[in-house]
Amino acid sequence: MAGPIKIDEAMDAGSYDYVIIGAGSAGCVMAARLGEDSSARILVLEAGGSDRSIFVQMPTALSVPMNTRRFNWGMTTEPEPGLDGRVMNLPRGKGLGGSSSINGMCWVRGNPMDYELWAALGAEGWHWANVLPYFKRLENVRGGGTLRGTGGPISVRRGEETNPLYGAFVEAGRQAGYAVSDNMNDRQHEGFGPMEMSVGGGIRSSAAVGYLRPAMRRGNVRVIKHALVDRLTFDGGKVSGVLFSQNGKPMRAQAGRDVILSAGSIMSPAILKRSGIGPAQELQGHGIEVVADRSQVGANLMDHLEIYLQMECSQPVTLYSHMGPLGKALIGARWMMTRRGLGATNHFESGGHIRSRAGIVYPDIQFHFLPLAISYDGKSMAAGHGFQVHVGTKRSKSRGWVKLRSAEPEELPRVRFNYMTHPDDWLEMRACIRLTREIFAQPAFAPYRGDELAPGAACQDDACIDLFLKKKVESAYHPCGTCRMGTDDDAVVDPLTMKLKGVEGLRVVDSSVLPQATAGDLNAPTLVMAERAADLVRGVSLAPEDDAPILADPNWATCQRSPGITRDYAQDRDALRAALLNNAEAEPMNRREECNIT
Repeated sequence: MAGPIKIDEAMDAGSYDYVIIGAGSAGCVMAARLGEDSSARILVLEAGGSDRSIFVQMPTALSVPMNTRRFNWGMTTEPEPGLDGRVMNLPRGKGLGGSSSINGMCWVRGNPMDYELWAALGAEGWHWANVLPYFKRLENVRGGGTLRGTGGPISVRRGEETNPLYGAFVEAGRQAGYAVSDNMNDRQHEGFGPMEMSVGGGIRSSAAVGYLRPAMRRGNVRVIKHALVDRLTFDGGKVSGVLFSQNGKPMRAQAGRDVILSAGSIMSPAILKRSGIGPAQELQGHGIEVVADRSQVGANLMDHLEIYLQMECSQPVTLYSHMGPLGKALIGARWMMTRRGLGATNHFESGGHIRSRAGIVYPDIQFHFLPLAISYDGKSMAAGHGFQVHVGTKRSKSRGWVKLRSAEPEELPRVRFNYMTHPDDWLEMRACIRLTREIFAQPAFAPYRGDELAPGAACQDDACIDLFLKKKVESAYHPCGTCRMGTDDDAVVDPLTMKLKGVEGLRVVDSSVLPQATAGDLNAPTLVMAERAADLVRGVSLAPEDDAPILADPNWATCQRSPGITRDYAQDRDALRAALLNNAEAEPMNRREECNIT
């Protein structure tokens, strides 16, 4: 190991108004928005390299960069005690665009109540009405609704939905008694409907494409690739710059205004700890001088878990016909020539959001439907035609941590999510299996339904389902929460300024600040958080949206499902706040008796 960088041995990389650590989703937004001030000089430090690759650009190739060390840090978790010691894969984006260059491109804003819950948990100023204008600013939606943006940097579209199984899944949800939504990113999040993807012109619309490259063309944003950050530097009690190495060469950069830490939920707390900001006992154990004893740096780690429920398909209508070498070559050739066809989609073209039980005010289960039986990383596939749903819970109560392995920047941190260590997580994940089976049993799937491939029809009791979950549950790759923003004393970041509490000259802007994971994929919420954070840094703010509905099932307290999501809580925030803070304690209820579902 090279050891920590010595300041007097580091080459001077210059002085800037802002030094941004990380060119991931949030860092790209910050560079672009702060760079709109032509007088501001901005440096972006990115540990990875270029994102220019056909496998990054082509949506259908999403599993390739996710499994390539060029674009992925290659992390794994510590043995997970709630999963009998399983070590879990943890892909994190490395390179321009960060995880937005390797993710599944599912565009899910989340439920408006997610942002009301943020506010209820202490993220002052982050209500849905405050956030919605920034979603409209960042989106460029094709075929969106009245609450959508049409001129922003991130292109969003629906799939072509030519496969009949997409419609069958939505219709089966309706037949099972759930609501249907024409656009789950517009007024009604709850229910079943078409999904959107961050794709424009047949190409992945990453944060690097939408934000960083236009910012670099303006001339006041400099990007240094292959820059591995060691630690922050201080002038008195104020953060003054960054020590980093580029291809092994020690360097330093100065920040006249702020250092903005946007290295993500795993790397941001690691950089803070190497800089002396974190739990004192942990830092001292690695020989690091304590600058600020902050016990919650690296704590509160959350994620979304998913399980695949797979079915045999009795008709040859799935994507399996295209999975051979010739089929893939034809998909690639068409995409290369036209940017259309199966190469231009992530294949998650329909999905849904439901509640696991009565007493839950807004969805805590998400479905991604796929007309193929295959693992998310593309490494294993059923030997024949099949379809599956990726289903998982969105507000797990289990919490984990990020800790240093050593003080060396080359050493990846230790990560443990403590998956499935809260008893309610088992209740909700069992519901995921049973409610999905109920949907697949509906008449809409009768023309296509074969045998259940996984977990298999014989697996019915809790013990069998729990064993299946322990062996097969996977991360959805949505870590967040390790530098939580809030107004309470334990919160790490001030939600009104994005400043790290008790440390001058340092702001944190990435998914680590989220006080609660949202009900859906995490890239869109991370981008919108960074959009609003950029304005908070600049001392400005878009006016709250007047038309910002917050819809729920009027009978949520006693009913697990409903075809009508009609109650608007936008004018009754006190009742909503009470429901959000209390619904996690609700006892499970018999949904058939309470909802009269037959």
